[in-house]
Amino acid sequence: MKKIVTPLLLLLVFACTNDHTFTIGNDYVGALTKTDKVADLEGIFVADSVVFDNQEENKELGSNRIKVFEKGGALLMTLTPSKDSVQTVENIRIEDPRFVSEEGVGLESTFKDIQNNYEIKKILTALNNIVVTVKGSPIYFTISKEELPSNLRFSTNQIEAVQIPDEAKIKYVMVSWDN
Repeated sequence: MKKIVTPLLLLLVFACTNDHTFTIGNDYVGALTKTDKVADLEGIFVADSVVFDNQEENKELGSNRIKVFEKGGALLMTLTPSKDSVQTVENIRIEDPRFVSEEGVGLESTFKDIQNNYEIKKILTALNNIVVTVKGSPIYFTISKEELPSNLRFSTNQIEAVQIPDEAKIKYVMVSWDN
């Protein structure tokens, strides 16, 4: 009996530790993988609701975003498909704070968490936000300029990592699979 229970227990522990329902990796976000086709999304998110933006005005602007909602109504992620003939997902905006990267960084993290877990590649300055890209990962983070010291909030100059407070909160977590 003991010979049967031990392998079953190990299998159960292994299965539980490999659950990445809310994990962001280089090639996957939860159940979605980099190679999945847009046409297959409803099958991938069978327990959730997939909502395609079919408004004509948005199609003309090239904005045909797809929203994935949990059955309870919580928005999980917003997807932007590629423009290829066989569409895959090109960009993902994480909407649910339960999603965290393999390194443990998510929407409830801070700039210090980014610095402690990644090597920063570049910091881009936009009008209302800064975008932090990291080396070796398709994940990038947006921080509102409201999180910066007042003298940097309206600056269009390059902002350096040392100027960003450790406690600056992440506004958006994005994944770019621009194949």
